[in-house]
Amino acid sequence: MTDTTHAARDHARAQAGQVARSMRTVPAPDGLLWDEVLDGGRYTTKALTRGAHIRFTDVEGDACVQLLLFNALAPWERLNVADTAKVQWHAYLENGAQLLTDMGRVLATITDDTSAHHDLFCGSVAARPLLVLGAARFGLDRRDVHPCINLLKGVRAVDGDALEFTGGGGPGAHVELRLELPAYVVLANTRHPLDERAAPCTPVHVTAWAGTAGTIDDAATPERRRALENTADYLLGHSHG
Repeated sequence: MTDTTHAARDHARAQAGQVARSMRTVPAPDGLLWDEVLDGGRYTTKALTRGAHIRFTDVEGDACVQLLLFNALAPWERLNVADTAKVQWHAYLENGAQLLTDMGRVLATITDDTSAHHDLFCGSVAARPLLVLGAARFGLDRRDVHPCINLLKGVRAVDGDALEFTGGGGPGAHVELRLELPAYVVLANTRHPLDERAAPCTPVHVTAWAGTAGTIDDAATPERRRALENTADYLLGHSHG
């Protein structure tokens, strides 16, 4: 019963130590900066430093992560999905692909990918209210919520201008990012807009740990090298600010 203040307090305290299907582990286990299971229909956020690695694991095979990234040093600089595809001459994310801003800098690099099913085209309608709530945690508002990347569920362009939903990589598939700038990470987990199945959206397991950012010599193409040079130049200026 919770019809009195004392009863409500006792009921709340009795929940201590219980584990839910969707929750963040606080504090994170040794060696991790972030450990959270995010169920379908939910959102979460985290501020992480340059060099951090983030892994998204599709626990049961039907997660779809909507990802926004903001430069934590200047949050008006954010992930630009169009430039991520256009600058790299590639519409599909892969190992080594960079997630770029419209300033030509790198927010993150894909370093490990067993899913190979991601989407730069569709964004999400269902996730937008959740992403707005997530952005608000960093003092941002709905005007700051830009088009997202869908991770763990993919599409392919067919017949010139049509998009075909290609599903995901199955239970246990994952994708890992390395942050090249300190970043605000905003996530939602909702069904992909082209997924017409009746199956529910299932959990994604998010983990992050400290690491080392990439170097200019990591770049496999001239475009990616230039983006890393832009990022290094930007950070040099901030190191003296």
